[in-house]
Amino acid sequence: MKLNHQTNRIFLLILLCFAVQLNAAESDKKVVVFAAASLTDAITEIAAIYEKEKNIEIQTSFAASSMLAKQIENGAPADIFISADTKWMQYLKEKNALNDATITNLLGNSLVLIAPKGKGFKINVDKSFNIANAFEGKLCTGETESVPVGIYAKQALKSLNWWDAIKSRIVGTQDVRAALVNVERGECAAGIVYETDAKVSDKVQSLMVFDKNSHEPILYPVSLTKQSNSNAMQFYGYLKSDQAKKIFEQYGFQFLK
Repeated sequence: MKLNHQTNRIFLLILLCFAVQLNAAESDKKVVVFAAASLTDAITEIAAIYEKEKNIEIQTSFAASSMLAKQIENGAPADIFISADTKWMQYLKEKNALNDATITNLLGNSLVLIAPKGKGFKINVDKSFNIANAFEGKLCTGETESVPVGIYAKQALKSLNWWDAIKSRIVGTQDVRAALVNVERGECAAGIVYETDAKVSDKVQSLMVFDKNSHEPILYPVSLTKQSNSNAMQFYGYLKSDQAKKIFEQYGFQFLK
């Protein structure tokens, strides 16, 4: 009995070691992508095609760039980070969390003012225009101090001298998709989101596109993290391919590579 017990223990140890090695191999094979919320549809489609072609799992997490950057800083197991602005990419670079040689601007976007479908209002793109009298209710966008779309929105509103009149009615959300949903539901009478977000919704209408000179350039940099694997490097390359370009452009992004 003692011999059998010893044999069983050895057998269990062998199985445990095998399971650990298998999990490590699976972990190396999987690619974890942290991407700005506005990229949800495009990256999901690109990842699905890549998974089918390469038989490699692409795990995605979408949120505000600020939130994702903080998660990566705190040790979240991301292989690739795609931000909706250069600020949060630079933040992680300074934290020594990225493979600096792979940082590159992948995409561009535009900023739009939206309203619920059928509830639009007239806008005069002029510094003398009183935006506060143009509609009743709240204006949704990302948090104006941390979420990229909110930062761009604040810059654009200030550029038009509209900020002071409307700032008390602004609802800052955790990311651009949350702002979009609030406008879709009519909880906000207006919103400022990316043009690509407005494009994927049939429940909102675009009222104006903000002049690109009214805010900092909307850029989406991409980078591998320090902990990324070889499969992540291959998917990173795929994101800059002609196949990915076609999908990004279908969703309205400006492809920069």
